Amino acid sequence: MNSRQGNSKDPKNPVYVQAVTRALSILTSFTGDDDYLSLAELGRRTGLHKPTVLRLARTLAQSAFMVQREDGAWRLGPRTGWIGSRYQAQFDVNDCLEPILQELSSATGESASFFVYEDNVRICLLRSEGPQGIRGHVRSGELLPLERGSAGRVILAALGQSGDVYDKIRRDGYQATRGEYAAGAASVSAPVYGARGSVLGSVSISGPIKRLTFALLEKHAPHVKRAAGQISYELATVTPASLRSTWHP
Repeated sequence: MNSRQGNSKDPKNPVYVQAVTRALSILTSFTGDDDYLSLAELGRRTGLHKPTVLRLARTLAQSAFMVQREDGAWRLGPRTGWIGSRYQAQFDVNDCLEPILQELSSATGESASFFVYEDNVRICLLRSEGPQGIRGHVRSGELLPLERGSAGRVILAALGQSGDVYDKIRRDGYQATRGEYAAGAASVSAPVYGARGSVLGSVSISGPIKRLTFALLEKHAPHVKRAAGQISYELATVTPASLRSTWHP
């Protein structure tokens, strides 16, 4: 089997190494709630045959990206944590943003998150857990969709997405959603801007849907908008390209 696919002369169809893609699919098949996964479950989630999964997992284990338990189940290894910490370390504004998220969490009693917009996803870069929030609902470093959940939708609105929903977000400066991304969670979010109005991401609070009614989310919206404004001020000289270069080696 040819492990190199695509045409290197065509920028729309670049060459890639299939074995690497498969290995990464194994690493990214773990969700926030998974400690260990069996070989069969890894195969189901990746769509790969179990012998292929086993070979790749053993290869990843040689570099401490995976660890195998005595019963044959697998978990992520310590090297993945190191990469995650390097990702955050490249983002050199943590010290100024973390107090803003902590203040937002204290003001609302909910968990507060800062999402960075990149390509077609949002990445939870920083999070302050609130006393009433859903712990583990969103984790730092997690990649999430733009089209589901208030934190992604306000980014799309800031980018100029068309539609009545996004027109309203632009008028209000925020959006509240309940059960849109996760069935048991509700959130309200506002966009974050950088230099010359460039879209950098969003700030959000989230908590259990049973408690966070739309009325309560609306009540928290001014706090979220204020935090988004503070973060935008801190990042006023930052462009998306320069921001990404600070956390990507």
